[in-house]
Amino acid sequence: MADENTQALHERFELLKGAEHHKNSLIEELLRRLDTVSEDYQNERLAHVRESHFNRDVQLREIQLQEELRKTKAMMERDAFILILIDGDGMIFEDHLIKQGEVGGREAAGILWGAVRDLAHKRIPDLSSDVKIMTRIYANLKGLGDVCHRAGILDKPSTIEDFARGFTGSKQLFDFVDVGSGKDRADDKLSGEFLHTVTMNSRFTSGNCSPGVEIFKLHLYDCHCRHIIFGCSHDNGYARLLEETQADQPVLDRITLLEGVPFEKELAGLKSQYKSTKIESLFRSTKINVYQQPYYQQPTAPQALPVPYQSPYQPGAARTSSASTTNSSMNPLASSWASTAISTPTHVASPPPTPKPAASKTTNEIPRNRYHQRVDPYMEYDKNEVKRVQKIHMCNVHYLRHDCPYGDECTHDHFYTPNKNELKTLKYVARMTPCRFGTDCDDVKCIYGHRCPSGIEGRKDCRFGDSCRFDRDMHGIDMNVVKTTRV
Repeated sequence: MADENTQALHERFELLKGAEHHKNSLIEELLRRLDTVSEDYQNERLAHVRESHFNRDVQLREIQLQEELRKTKAMMERDAFILILIDGDGMIFEDHLIKQGEVGGREAAGILWGAVRDLAHKRIPDLSSDVKIMTRIYANLKGLGDVCHRAGILDKPSTIEDFARGFTGSKQLFDFVDVGSGKDRADDKLSGEFLHTVTMNSRFTSGNCSPGVEIFKLHLYDCHCRHIIFGCSHDNGYARLLEETQADQPVLDRITLLEGVPFEKELAGLKSQYKSTKIESLFRSTKINVYQQPYYQQPTAPQALPVPYQSPYQPGAARTSSASTTNSSMNPLASSWASTAISTPTHVASPPPTPKPAASKTTNEIPRNRYHQRVDPYMEYDKNEVKRVQKIHMCNVHYLRHDCPYGDECTHDHFYTPNKNELKTLKYVARMTPCRFGTDCDDVKCIYGHRCPSGIEGRKDCRFGDSCRFDRDMHGIDMNVVKTTRV
């Protein structure tokens, strides 16, 4: 009996020992979990503190950046401007404006300013009401005045200078810039302004970089320049310039092409990629055509014979001797109605028909080199034959263009019947007279020279030196034709 009781007590003791062991294991496990939770809590707490500090720093930085952005936007709005770039050699103001000289210049500036202001506010959201409008028109004033005078638009060439002075003086940021004579002077200046606008942050490069191109890089990505009005519809040469910006949509949205005369073929192809506009009654919608102007009227008293514009179709040069040897023959003003009346018979028979060139040889394409200079192909000639043809004094315009404006009043021969070889030689003789438009000439019928016939490719001089009638940029022409201009 005693053994059974003892055994029972031992069993109960063992049960108590097992329970105590399970209790201790549970307590130990709970303590381990508490340690893990406490450690995770501390880590989270430290992370929260760090995040709080970071968020506070970010908030402070955001406040600082917002203030800087506000100031920058205020500066941009304060100095915002619209840029108007115009090639004045082709974008010519309406006749009634340039005829008025300074008064017309001020009126033209007012019309342009008002039209661009209205256009800008329609196309640019949130544009400041006091936005500045800056205008740069580049042109050869002497050449432009001469063209307008000989076309009968102006009584005297200097009126165009009065017009430019009025235009420039009308607004503080309006400038009509005289670039002087020479190849692509207006193009270079205008390209310079436009590219300066295009490429302050752009990739535009040019193999023939000029100071104008550097100016061109100034404005397009300039934050102050909100929009560019680009007047160049008359010249395909600007197509290369515009093609460079096509890949950048924000750039396209900030350029508007201004139309004067209808867009040339290559520009018309790009027109759909850009915005465009036309200001009515401000720019001519047609090119000046001096050949449709009356060259003379029947005089009631002796007076100077008007001189038509010389280039690209040069009636003035047509009245010179084919030999081009005397000063009197080089000066159309030397003729007058009085002297013509003395030297001209009372009845002049109609000249015989002039041989026409074969229809298959006519073309409306002008060969040009990589510098966009017109390339006159080489011509074979015989010196003795040239001298003989010069002595005939045939009218270059009558025989080569078939539209001499002087008719029966012309002082050169319209009656001679040249053969094929003589006509070929006459073409060479005509090329001995430099074209007024030089290598820029885009008249497919132009008979005059666009490079010095005595020059050598790559050299800017010839055997005549400073006395050569051809300009320096008409020497050393690159004869490698890389493209043709279709007119």
